Amino acid sequence: MKAQIIKLDTALYFALYKPKRGPWFKWLMLMLSKSGNGGLYVVLALLNGYFMGKVGVTFFQTVLLAFAIERPLYFVLKNHFARVRPCDCLAVKAMLTPSDKFSLPSGHSAGAWLYATCLMEVYPVLTIPLIVWAMGVSLSRVLVGVHYPIDVIIGALMGSGCAVLAIGILGEL
Repeated sequence: MKAQIIKLDTALYFALYKPKRGPWFKWLMLMLSKSGNGGLYVVLALLNGYFMGKVGVTFFQTVLLAFAIERPLYFVLKNHFARVRPCDCLAVKAMLTPSDKFSLPSGHSAGAWLYATCLMEVYPVLTIPLIVWAMGVSLSRVLVGVHYPIDVIIGALMGSGCAVLAIGILGEL
């Protein structure tokens, strides 16, 4: 069963990753990927905390708790699975250089879905754009060649799950 999942995941990777796409596509995927680097989360959470009063402070605390749960889990799982990135084992060149050598789970996907889930709780009117953005960050990680599809799916589930847990612990935003 495990071998079949890995075979399917690899086939999906090759169906999605096409390094010969046009420059506009590469630029868009790199920008989506970079939007999930993490620095933006800190700035936006601080701005929310400062400008949105009590709701903003609660939002900041929730994001902080969610990341305090997610980051250690991410590092434990990353080192436990130790799945080599597709760009390092399938003789394909990625569009960017990843920050580490393992791919499962995707930290960018986890962070994007964690942050989007917390923001959706505060700003439900932004649900659709936030889902599109988080999906874009996740998909971009496959399309730039540094993750398999399962990596980003597990990252997305982990990130949104950590956000829901933090919201549950601290109460509704």
